[in-house]
Amino acid sequence: MKYLIVGLGNIGPEYELTRHNIGFLTLDRLADQESLSWSSNRLAFTTEYKFKGRNIYMIKPTTYMNLSGKAMNFWMKELKIPKENVLVIVDDVAIPFGKLRLRAKGSSAGHNGLKNIEELTGGQNYPRLRFGIGDDYPKGRQIDYVLGRWSQSEINELPIIMDKAIDMIKGFCTIGINMTMSQFND
Repeated sequence: MKYLIVGLGNIGPEYELTRHNIGFLTLDRLADQESLSWSSNRLAFTTEYKFKGRNIYMIKPTTYMNLSGKAMNFWMKELKIPKENVLVIVDDVAIPFGKLRLRAKGSSAGHNGLKNIEELTGGQNYPRLRFGIGDDYPKGRQIDYVLGRWSQSEINELPIIMDKAIDMIKGFCTIGINMTMSQFND
């Protein structure tokens, strides 16, 4: 069985530790835990490993957030991985900081990366792991918040939350989305 894990984010040092890059940060942590290195490939940084007999391919699109679908679509086709075996890791302001929600499908909820994925892969029927970043920003300042850096207290909590997200990724690839949702969703 093959799986594609897509961490959403923006490339470049100015975005590296921002809330919007939680998909990249989570996959970087997983890669570190598995002693993997990233390669620069077409439309994405890529790496892969085997886990419990599954081939897990991970990508961090280099297309910038708003064109994430371009990279995801390319790698799904390149690796011949069906959409139900793809998991997108994305930040979500509608979920409190630290909460994680795995879903088999759903709307973009205004997230430009997810909108692009919907446009280029044909709809909302793809699994996503929504990483709550909270909505602690004044009206009209959502972009500043999402592209802003984590607070120190958030940084202190992130490793534990990312480790739970990694457990959810591994569950998705082994026990399936339904069992993983019932076991982990907050």
